[in-house]
Amino acid sequence: MAKILSLLFIFLAACWGATTIKSKPQEAMNQAKSSFYDLEATTIDGKPFKFSQLKGKKVLIVNTASKCGYTPQYKDLQAFHEKYGDKVVLLGFPCNQFGGQEPGSEAEIAAFCQKNYGVTFQMFSKVNVKKGEGQHPVYYWLTHKEENGWNEQEPTWNFCKYLINENGELVKFFGSAVNPMDKELLAAVNQ
Repeated sequence: MAKILSLLFIFLAACWGATTIKSKPQEAMNQAKSSFYDLEATTIDGKPFKFSQLKGKKVLIVNTASKCGYTPQYKDLQAFHEKYGDKVVLLGFPCNQFGGQEPGSEAEIAAFCQKNYGVTFQMFSKVNVKKGEGQHPVYYWLTHKEENGWNEQEPTWNFCKYLINENGELVKFFGSAVNPMDKELLAAVNQ
């Protein structure tokens, strides 16, 4: 019974934050203390990736997992990448912090994404996205308003999305249930 209640709590917590959409308040413009372009991460194949190469481009960052109810979003993320890749760079960060739904190695994750969804957008090594010890620097920047200027919303589950504009400013947070092809996300991308 305790296990069922525990699983129910996890499910409700995930659903509660699943459709969240937060926007950067107008008064928060230019209040970030550190630059998005100073960040770097390791690609899924072990190569360094400097975010400075993203200057002048919109960026959509997504925390992903291979064994989640939202995993089919990989198909829509790939479709988004194919349709909007010339104006928005899509970055996927596998994470195993939500229900242990990304247990594989980087090689297993890459093979899964390619085999099942034909993923060609940039994927990274598995990271921790939740606040606390071990949180990856990219997600630290995304979830601490003293760094990004306004947002403290951490991912509530797999497949949360953060939109960064051409100036390196975090402008939107989308919960897990917001599909990459939803009108709210596409409207934000096309602004």
